[in-house]
Amino acid sequence: MGVAEDEELLLAVLNSAPVLDGRPTDALKGEGAAEWVGALGGRGTSEERDQLRRVRDALHRLIRGESSDVSGLATVLDQARLRPAVSPTGVSWELEAAPDGELAARVVLAWSRVSTELPRRLRPCANEECNLFLIDHSRPGTARWCSMATCGNRMKARTHARKRHSTN
Repeated sequence: MGVAEDEELLLAVLNSAPVLDGRPTDALKGEGAAEWVGALGGRGTSEERDQLRRVRDALHRLIRGESSDVSGLATVLDQARLRPAVSPTGVSWELEAAPDGELAARVVLAWSRVSTELPRRLRPCANEECNLFLIDHSRPGTARWCSMATCGNRMKARTHARKRHSTN
């Protein structure tokens, strides 16, 4: 899997618990969860969704700096291995894992790759009411919001309103 695919998978899982209209939601629970996981390449079983939730929640805490506990992530990788495959174009690594653990392992590997190749570019949205994450590809590395159109615009409007109110 390439960097772009890793980023896409990682953000899909990290952002699977958005706050919509002030209410937390979870794409990994309830109606449509199995299909959502299937669209990511998973099987959609309840065990797989539980594992993905645990990985997502551990990554949320880790990326937000709320915890440095990686034991849950290590447990996922303890059940997987990378096997080298040689071809005329070089060596590639193939993930071997239990069917219900493969997607969670891919997410952990994607997090590691993104964190290594784009250090300090994976971060939570600066809007404290938002529960989404972003990977900052801007040249200066100063992106703050998951979306400039939604959170960025809201935060700038709030700042402007606060400044205007304090000067009146």
